[in-house]
Amino acid sequence: MMTMQNPTYPFPGPLSPTTAATTTRSNNNVAFTTPPNYAARLSNLLTLKGFNPLWCPTLVTHPTPHSLKPYLSPPPTLESFSAIAFTSRAAITSLSTATADFAEPLLSPHGQTFILAALGKDSELIVQDFIAKFCQNPNRIRVLVPPIATPSGLVHALGLGLGRRVLCLVPTVVGLDEPAVVANFVKELEEKGWDPVRVSAYETRWKGRECGKELVEKCERGELGAVVFTSTAEVDGLLKSLREMVGWDWETVRKTCPDLVVAAHGPVTAAGAESLGVKVDLVSDKFDSFDGVVNALALRFGMV
Repeated sequence: MMTMQNPTYPFPGPLSPTTAATTTRSNNNVAFTTPPNYAARLSNLLTLKGFNPLWCPTLVTHPTPHSLKPYLSPPPTLESFSAIAFTSRAAITSLSTATADFAEPLLSPHGQTFILAALGKDSELIVQDFIAKFCQNPNRIRVLVPPIATPSGLVHALGLGLGRRVLCLVPTVVGLDEPAVVANFVKELEEKGWDPVRVSAYETRWKGRECGKELVEKCERGELGAVVFTSTAEVDGLLKSLREMVGWDWETVRKTCPDLVVAAHGPVTAAGAESLGVKVDLVSDKFDSFDGVVNALALRFGMV
C-alpha cells in the first residue's frame, strides 16, 4: 500500500494571476469523507474559507474500550510499558472511556518517565484530567507530540526503544482491507528497538455501498469542485462504494468530473490514495491540523 517514509509531493506554492484565475470557480462545493469524530472541525474550516462542505463519510468508528481493560487491570499491568502511542483521536477517546472504570491511578507515582505520544491536534485530548487517571504524580508523565504529524514522525520522536514496551492503540478495520500504515508503524517501532504491543482500541467500519451517493450525484451534475481525504481507509471506502453502487472506478470519476481537485491531508494519506489509483492534486506541507489542507485548497481556488 505505502511506506511510512514521508513521500515528496509538489506542495502548493504561490499561484500566478493566470493560475489563480483558472482555478477560481463559482462551484465551491467540497466533499469530504472523514468519519464523524473529525467531521465538524473540517466542515467548519471549509465554511470559514467560503466553501460549501458536503459531508460524505465512508467510514464510521466505534470505540472498543473493553479490549483495552486487560492492559490496565490490575493496575500494575501498565507498569510493564514505557509508552502509549496514539495514532488517532478515536484511540485517545477509547482509552479515556476505559480508564473511567478505575478508581485509582494506573501507575505508581514513582518510576521511569511514562510517555503518552499523540499526533498533532489529537494531543489536545490529553488534558490534565486524562493524565491524572494515569498517575497522581504529573511529573512522571511526558506528553510527546512529534513536530511531523505522521506515524513515522511519532516513531522518530520516540527515539530508540532499547527493548522497552510500547502499547500501540490501533483500529480493527471491518469491511475494508487494513491500510498498510498500521503494520508499517509497528515495523518501524521494532526497527527502532521498541517492543510494540498492538491492541485494538476501536473499530473502523465501512459505511456501506450508498456512502458515495451524494458525491456521485454532484459529479454527474458537474457541481463538485473538490474532494478532501484525511486517511487511506476513507479513499478505499469511497472506491468500494463507487464500484458496488454504480460500477465506477476512479478513472470514471475523472472523466465525469474532469476539473475535480483531489486534496489529501498530509503525505501519508496522499501516498495511500495514490497506491489505490487515486491521483492527488494537492497536499499541504502543514498537516498537524486540517487548517493546512483547507488553506492549500483555498489558495488553489483563489479564495484567500
